[in-house]
Amino acid sequence: MNTSITAPIFPITALSKQSKEVKDAADKGPVRITENGRGAYVFMSEQALNDLIERERADAAYEAYLLDAVQRGATDIEEGRYSTSREEMFQRACERRARYA
Repeated sequence: MNTSITAPIFPITALSKQSKEVKDAADKGPVRITENGRGAYVFMSEQALNDLIERERADAAYEAYLLDAVQRGATDIEEGRYSTSREEMFQRACERRARYA
């Protein structure tokens, strides 16, 4: 998640002066806290952190699945296991189905 674009930004003084607003925003996701006009901290609720971790974990698992699928596809092409026409594809599918029937 790119917090620099999507996260609300509060000055560090908001932690004491606007704590409800900061906490409400932190319940939804990361909040950037600035100090002397520069980014200094990122604040979020524990649930928002857990949700973020779970989304990142799911994204990483999906990326690994896609990488594996692409690698298997490349191996199939290298080893000649592909079809160049629809008819050939259906013929191979029928042959494969017959083997497992």
